[in-house]
Amino acid sequence: MIAETICAAVSAAGLGIAAVAAYRKRFLTAARIAAYALVPLGLVLTGVVEWAAGTVFSPTAWVGVGVLGAAWGLFTTTRAVERRRLARASAEDAAGPRPVAPSASAPALGRAGRPAAGSGGAAQAKGKQSAAGTDDDFSDIEAILKKHGI
Repeated sequence: MIAETICAAVSAAGLGIAAVAAYRKRFLTAARIAAYALVPLGLVLTGVVEWAAGTVFSPTAWVGVGVLGAAWGLFTTTRAVERRRLARASAEDAAGPRPVAPSASAPALGRAGRPAAGSGGAAQAKGKQSAAGTDDDFSDIEAILKKHGI
């Protein structure tokens, strides 16, 4: 009730100021002041002021505001955690493959391409044969590299 009275008084004062501005032949200024003066009256007549006053003094409304604030806080927290996880995952992807265990450092093909150290002559002969086969495979690549001086 008090809010409506205050809004009506502000509108009346604004319209009075607009009348004075119009009397001084400042019609554009008078029209602008009248527009601003009619806003509080329009808010009272539409019920916005009563709704706002009822909301401000209502404990239920403030509980609702608190619930909305908690929901917003949860939403922003989960978004921050999600972004941090995505950033960490993309950094790991950009860093390359993850290090492997020391026991897994041997090549997947095994030792077929190298002679075994300290083993018998048969293993060394077998290694030399597969090394010779590998040399045949790379001989054309070596020729190209030598041709270009590399």
